Amino acid sequence: MNLMEHKEECSRCSQDENRVVYAALLGLGTVGTGVYRVLKNQEAEMTQKLGAQVVLKRILVRNLEKAAKKVEDPSVLTNCWEDIRDDEEISIVIEVMGGIEPAMTYIQESLQAGKHVVSANKDLIAVHGKELFETAEAHHTDFLFEAAVAGGIPIIRPLKQCLAGNHMAEVMGIVNGTTNFILTRMTQEGMEFADALKLASELGYAEADPSADIEGLDAGRKVAILASVAFNSRVVLDDVYIEGITKITSSDIRYAREMGCDIKLLGVARNTETGIEAYVSPMLIPSSHPLASVNDSYNAVFVQGDAVESAMFFGRGAGELPTASAVVGDVFDIVRNILANCCGRIGCTCYKQLPVKKMGEVCSRFFLRFQVEDRCGVLARMTSIFAKYDVSVVQIVQKESKKAGQAEVVVITSGVREDDMNRAVAELEKAEAVLAVSGILRVYGE
Repeated sequence: MNLMEHKEECSRCSQDENRVVYAALLGLGTVGTGVYRVLKNQEAEMTQKLGAQVVLKRILVRNLEKAAKKVEDPSVLTNCWEDIRDDEEISIVIEVMGGIEPAMTYIQESLQAGKHVVSANKDLIAVHGKELFETAEAHHTDFLFEAAVAGGIPIIRPLKQCLAGNHMAEVMGIVNGTTNFILTRMTQEGMEFADALKLASELGYAEADPSADIEGLDAGRKVAILASVAFNSRVVLDDVYIEGITKITSSDIRYAREMGCDIKLLGVARNTETGIEAYVSPMLIPSSHPLASVNDSYNAVFVQGDAVESAMFFGRGAGELPTASAVVGDVFDIVRNILANCCGRIGCTCYKQLPVKKMGEVCSRFFLRFQVEDRCGVLARMTSIFAKYDVSVVQIVQKESKKAGQAEVVVITSGVREDDMNRAVAELEKAEAVLAVSGILRVYGE
């Protein structure tokens, strides 16, 4: 490079340093406020990091008066979507409203208008991700969604970029902080589910309506997204088998600890020779596994690939600033793409069409508890029913019961098809000596 070329290059750099990229924020709730705060905190270093300033030109809210208390300049607030959609200066739209509508319409119209989109909306992406990516590709725009899974933990970008040289075999982990907090309290303090849920609500870890968390729906959405990204094949929410933690008792946890295990609500996605397995379930996991030590509201995602082998991503899975961290990271990525004129370089990576297995076809190990009559021949009858449905029993133990004339039987199986296990349990429930099936849990691992 001669002197003249060097001066021209420096001139271009200087122009970029003075450049402004305008963005709009949709929603000023918990995450939206976090995004606003993080962008404000980054102002002094933004030019050095990006070569441009990101300026929030508009913030879409429902209540202007309430929102005015959260921002320095209330003039940026609007309750009119068209103010954002029709503003050609706005290059990036940040959607943190949640829900399906009107978020779906706003994102689609943004992409169609040539605007890039960052979203934290797992509900929407787990169901309509394909349509959103198709629109982004058609209009050569970026659609990024790091914050949709595991809050501040980087996992989408690593799967799409850093680990792209792998064929991923499994992505699994703890992806809901509320349920992990509840199970941690049940494990460490011997609390029952209802008491632990009440504590989670009092401390702000659980929503007023916690059903999406405790029934596993929140984790199910994240598993759909993770499976799609990891295995390059579309998995939607309806493909994911979902089971929550509402039936877990302190007795289940006590028995798990006796076996050297902890109980965690795990989201699991496996890429097998016969198809993708995707499910959410409370499971026994060996206490020696890295995920067993992930407690309280923390999240962690464990991945296995043919080249990287095993890796774990750990951190805050939700919250105002952790989630905002992921959102702003996506915004910065788009700004760099804008400056380098390379937007849309990494779009939808679902180029395969792999089948997704029904849960009945999945093989799992099981931990079961039964209340039975305390008399001879009961264990023999139970094992004969298990054998009838090809359920291999690894261990069967009879324990004392607090009720006279009753005993508690604990059974551990080897891997068995879910359908076969369900048929065996259905017959056992009708068996004369079996009084109740107290608990059925899957056991993670082979």
